[in-house]
Amino acid sequence: MDKNLKRMATMQRMQVTGLRLFYTNGYYNTSIDDILKELSLSKGAFYYHFESKEDFFIQIIENLLVRKVYSMLIEPIEGHEHTLDLISNCFEDALETAVHNDLDYGFVLNNFINEFNGRNQKIMKHLNDILRVWEVNLVSAIQRGKFNGHIDRHVDAEGVAVFLMSAYMGVRTLMVENAPSARKYRFMSQLRHYFKSLEARTTPV
Repeated sequence: MDKNLKRMATMQRMQVTGLRLFYTNGYYNTSIDDILKELSLSKGAFYYHFESKEDFFIQIIENLLVRKVYSMLIEPIEGHEHTLDLISNCFEDALETAVHNDLDYGFVLNNFINEFNGRNQKIMKHLNDILRVWEVNLVSAIQRGKFNGHIDRHVDAEGVAVFLMSAYMGVRTLMVENAPSARKYRFMSQLRHYFKSLEARTTPV
């Protein structure tokens, strides 16, 4: 049991370090040797846990990125309260995290999608799977809001989900080293105005 725990702790440390280096330098500019040097580990230790650099990165996606995106952007809107309030609060909290953390992994996903698009379809499939889960969750939340009478029944749930994902990814890019707090404030202000336009015109009896 202790041996298994030690192995899991080592893998976790390797993945966290690998993600930081891949995020900072890019996947293709980061070698296994770079990662091992940072961790003071041998190549034997790396290949004991992972088959290749690609396998290492895929496990980072599954064990770190999926959890981070789920905890920041999916789980917070799964409740049954007012849907638009849930999404608004979710985005505000996620963006506030980004304001205070240069290495925030909440949407490093966007960086990797840009890096791997057209270069590695196997990794792109894993990254796109995260986007699909996020989109399905947003669509479900918006449909739930329509059913509960909070959102106008004519609203296109799929269209709103795509718009919200695009808007979030865009503002995260704009926030990098460029007045992130002010950009977050302006974005959230406009998002709330947009949400007002989605609300049901009359409250069901």
